Amino acid sequence: MAPCLLLALASLLALVPSAAPGSSWSAVPRKTVPYAELKDAAKRFSQGGVSHYLTLTLDEAEALLYVGAREAVFALATGTVELKAAISWEAPVEKKAECIQKGKNNQTDCFNYVRFLQSYNSSHLYACGTYAFQPKCTYIELSGFTLDQVAFEDGKGKCPYDPTKGHTGLIVDGELYSATFNNFLGTEPVILRNLGPHYSMKTEYLTSWLNEPHFVASAYVQESAASSTGDDDKVYFFFSERAVEYDCYAEQVVARVARVCKGDVGGARTLQKKWTTFLKARLVCSAPEQQLHFNRLQAVFTLPGADWQDTTFFGVFQARWGDVDVSAICRYHILEVKKAFEGPYKEYREQAQKWGRYSDEVPSPRPGACITDWHRQNGFASSLELPDNTLNFAKKHPLMDEPILPHRGRPLLLKKDANFTQLVVDRVTGLDGTIYEVLFIGTGDGWVHKALNLGAHVHLVEELQVFEPAQPVESLVLAGRKKLLFAGSRFQVAQLPLADCSRYQSCTDCVLARDPYCAWSRNASLCVRTEGLNGSQLVQDVLSSDTRACTLPQVAKQGPIIPKNVTVVAGTDLVLTCRLGSNLAQALWTFEGRALVAEQALVLHDARLRALVVPGAGAQHSGTYRCYSEEQGARLGSEVYRVAVLAGPGMPLETRAPLESLGLVWVVAVCLGALCLVLVLVVFSLWRRLREELGKGAKAIESTLVYPIELPKEPPSPRFVPSAASDSDEKLWDPASYYYSDGSLKIVPGHAVCRNGGPPGTTSPPSAIPGQPLHSPTRIHLGPLRGSSSNGYIRLALGAEERPPCADLAEELRRKLQQRQPLPDSNPEESSV
Repeated sequence: MAPCLLLALASLLALVPSAAPGSSWSAVPRKTVPYAELKDAAKRFSQGGVSHYLTLTLDEAEALLYVGAREAVFALATGTVELKAAISWEAPVEKKAECIQKGKNNQTDCFNYVRFLQSYNSSHLYACGTYAFQPKCTYIELSGFTLDQVAFEDGKGKCPYDPTKGHTGLIVDGELYSATFNNFLGTEPVILRNLGPHYSMKTEYLTSWLNEPHFVASAYVQESAASSTGDDDKVYFFFSERAVEYDCYAEQVVARVARVCKGDVGGARTLQKKWTTFLKARLVCSAPEQQLHFNRLQAVFTLPGADWQDTTFFGVFQARWGDVDVSAICRYHILEVKKAFEGPYKEYREQAQKWGRYSDEVPSPRPGACITDWHRQNGFASSLELPDNTLNFAKKHPLMDEPILPHRGRPLLLKKDANFTQLVVDRVTGLDGTIYEVLFIGTGDGWVHKALNLGAHVHLVEELQVFEPAQPVESLVLAGRKKLLFAGSRFQVAQLPLADCSRYQSCTDCVLARDPYCAWSRNASLCVRTEGLNGSQLVQDVLSSDTRACTLPQVAKQGPIIPKNVTVVAGTDLVLTCRLGSNLAQALWTFEGRALVAEQALVLHDARLRALVVPGAGAQHSGTYRCYSEEQGARLGSEVYRVAVLAGPGMPLETRAPLESLGLVWVVAVCLGALCLVLVLVVFSLWRRLREELGKGAKAIESTLVYPIELPKEPPSPRFVPSAASDSDEKLWDPASYYYSDGSLKIVPGHAVCRNGGPPGTTSPPSAIPGQPLHSPTRIHLGPLRGSSSNGYIRLALGAEERPPCADLAEELRRKLQQRQPLPDSNPEESSV
């Protein structure tokens, strides 16, 4: 049992993380909340037979969440996620049949996936679906929550054909701005504006405009508000695409932001019904220290400010570093984006056959610019009046030369072994009056990370396992008024509070969390939400997490810890666990009030479990053990054990109770130990029996032995027959001795001639006595199968490699130590084996 336990302990040492907690390379969430612990705080919605809850739209005024799914639209009450109304919007059978005939998958493609769902006006929603690869759009009347079957419109250019293709869109003043693919094959990307009073506008089908893009997001920025130049509002589109400006041998995907002006109506002769203000620039997100460049843009969240100049874009990026997935979040300011679009252009130089900065004179009015007061004063009231030289230049030069760099020139958050998928950001005011940005980041395996932007770095407050089994977080929506977060996945919608302050059990824990939504209440002795409370009675320090205020007399301290009694037999490996409330804390152990050093015990680490191991406990190990959680200089008691080590080879009656109180983990460990012993005895017994059958001269071999043998094709010569033999040559060569009645070969022990592989001319060893085991040769000769005098082989499998019986126990113990639940406080009489 002891070797098995030590094997498991040694393997657990590999779980120690290589990166320091909180490092910029791979930030560690302070608290981990698994799915089981999140059940009470989360509310969920799903409906049988419906999947792909991908499109979420919030109506905070009506306290409703609209959900677009596969062939269904739902209206859910925020706060309870109660179903208020539902619409079934299935693609007709004939449309699905046409989809299948065109070679699409009838299990995944040929359905109606609702990919666009937004408010059109106060009485209607506008919805678009893939409609079995024949996109359709229509209106939803809100009072009765019904689908307008008569007003079906062609969804071409408004919604993707393929449900897996990237798509984005938004409605601005009754006009739909969308970015998608405009044909069945997915080869014609387009940024389109239709609906509303203006002409339908779209991009040119040129690779210099859009080249195999993956659209992820769009944003509307009202830059005309209080503009001193009479500027126009802008619509921004975010996507990744294959770059055209690099060497053709290095086909690289890059992240882009493009923008068009709201008042753009196209040109009169050139660029008719095409964007005259379409410009795009590269978004750079890189970590110079790690030589990482992030080009795959996954999602973008637009955080508006009090003024349009305070608008911020947060981009979610992915990259591959060797065989490790790495995700990053970069933050961009609107003024940096504006600066890039007002800078120099790139151009394609025919002679050099490559792209470079345009250095010649730029036509006037400036190509790609919105109509401003300057244009109106110079006779250009709209884009229809722009000269052809300006429009031709805009058509050939949509790409800007200067890239857009992130805030501080590097990612805001960088995390390896992660796959970020979605992002929303909230602004919250701390007790110190500072406005903090809190990020909620969805991952590809169903988790949501809550991160606090502290300017120079990001602090990961917690990670929440929202979905189980693991499934990507496909959409996130923030309800700012009710402080709720909605997450959509393939199988359900989940609602979470932005903060659950009850997770923090003490003042120190509450302050160290650095959660701007939470503070410690001196009056209630609880960690509570700060919203609407008197700040003078609250303790919070988001910037430095100083816990000294928690030591004041008027602040409630941590309650007493009930000791757990542990009884073990001398020689047993003592294992004491210390479950910490923070992944950033360190476990400190004391024995009889003295700190334990590494030479006195073995301490194992993983994300949440700290285990103290005393191999072969003796009488000197009896006493009181305490585990403390230390984080940023603050120390909290975690566990107290009173250990008694009993002498004697047998297990006394007092030690039977621990098996009942320690739960399933140690019962399984003891059972596996007994199984190990039984298996060892069985294997030993079989081995002895096999050895007896092989005789005293047989050599123990644990792999397959191959003996070349030769059956005589004629009566043996006299030199192979003992002179004292009583049988004649004819009797030795009786066919019945070597063949069965059906003609198959019969192997008779002792009748074969064994070669020892010696040089030609050497005599063979004497024949074995009939009925006795073959002698093991000193050198095994594997003669050729063909062209040799040997006509048979005996393959003796004396034993196969077996997995050490302790390996399964080690694996089981590893898993059980990680999953072990806290020992119940209601029953302090507990023991460890």
